[in-house]
Amino acid sequence: MPSFLDLGVPAPLAAVLAADGKTEAFPIQQGTLPDSLAGRDLLGRGRTGSGKTLAFSIPLVARLTGATSRPQHPRGLVLAPTRELATQIAATIAPLAKAAGLRVTTVFGGVSQRPQEEALRRGVDIVVACPGRLEDLMKQGVVRLDEVRVTVLDEADHMADLGFLPGVTRILAATPQGGQRLLFSATLDNGIDVLARRFLSNAVSHEVDESSVPVGEMTHRVLEVADAEAKKTLVQTLASGTGRRILFTRTKHQAKKLAKVLTTAGIPAVDLHGNLGQNARERNLAAFSADPAEGGVRVLVATDVAARGVHVDDVDLVVHVDPPAEHKAYLHRSGRTARAGAAGTVVTVLLPEQRRDVKDLLRKAQITAAIEQVSAASPAVSGLVGETAPYVKPAPKPVAQQPAKKKPAAAGSATRQRQGQPRQGQSQAQPQGQRRTAASGDVAAAPARRRRRRSSRPQGTPSAR
Repeated sequence: MPSFLDLGVPAPLAAVLAADGKTEAFPIQQGTLPDSLAGRDLLGRGRTGSGKTLAFSIPLVARLTGATSRPQHPRGLVLAPTRELATQIAATIAPLAKAAGLRVTTVFGGVSQRPQEEALRRGVDIVVACPGRLEDLMKQGVVRLDEVRVTVLDEADHMADLGFLPGVTRILAATPQGGQRLLFSATLDNGIDVLARRFLSNAVSHEVDESSVPVGEMTHRVLEVADAEAKKTLVQTLASGTGRRILFTRTKHQAKKLAKVLTTAGIPAVDLHGNLGQNARERNLAAFSADPAEGGVRVLVATDVAARGVHVDDVDLVVHVDPPAEHKAYLHRSGRTARAGAAGTVVTVLLPEQRRDVKDLLRKAQITAAIEQVSAASPAVSGLVGETAPYVKPAPKPVAQQPAKKKPAAAGSATRQRQGQPRQGQSQAQPQGQRRTAASGDVAAAPARRRRRRSSRPQGTPSAR
């Protein structure tokens, strides 16, 4: 297998890769690097985990080295469909960019745009962006793409699935016509060929043979249970092992609920889905990536938002708690394990009424796996779980402080006041509406006193004026 230096990667970048234990190129990198480093437009296809990120990160950095970008005018652009993927791409590019003296930033929604604005105004060389937020900043005049030399589209087919193609088309149209464009995807359908014909010039195409991708025994298992209750028990059992595992659900609500159920059962779990803010996503991913001995968790419960772009080492097991709707989602979910030569197992859990749909799903994904009828206590399940992790007592829920209660008024006082009844200590004989004040004395008695004074004067005596 050729080294990165053999493929023409500049020595400073090859040194960064070697320091990270990467000395030999994967097939997708072998096929694309000579052309991409030479500045050619390129269309690359390879399944998830094949090494596509490095295949475009290396030429992106190499071709921008030696110059500085003006503020708000980046020279490199990477488009990705999700925040998680954008973050991980930027993390891959960062050490290479640092060695070349380049600056990298991410641009995506779900967070305040002010830090992104400030980074762009200071000046960055490479922007890794999701299309929606990037277009917002373009409209506001915060960033201009007229000096972009290298544009990369990663997971182009997924962007098509999410409806990003119109925005991607507008963004590509804003980059210089003579710039280099690299399009990478696991599949080349859903209009990707339209993008390639419009924006790629004299492009070379590289398609990696699936058998050449370094996969360490990605084993597929399909487990059928009798009913919904048996499924709950099976899923909890599959989550109870000592290795890292990702459990995929169909909806955000199911992901959040299952993570809570597992945590309550002594199996710490975090969730990842579209309803979480960016800080919560990063916090949960960090917990899943951390060593359990240092406060990390072994179980991530996620929707398809984690099916692409989430790379965590040593994920032993991927469980399709809910089988996905289509085969590409199955492949991308499954690709979270058995990455870069590591071994892993993919388990699909189904109910009897889902048997036909799952068979069709596997056929389209070109996966061969027999359906096994099991319960949580079956030996086949015990073999998948392996050693059971120790029970972890859930942290107590914080007790919400109750607001101080007002002292209740004396019973019947409010009613008495509304009805004009006297307060405690007020004479019952005092007529309703009569009030005594310190300044005026007994106001109600004043007319009677004046009448008495007038009657005491002699007849004919004039009153004082």
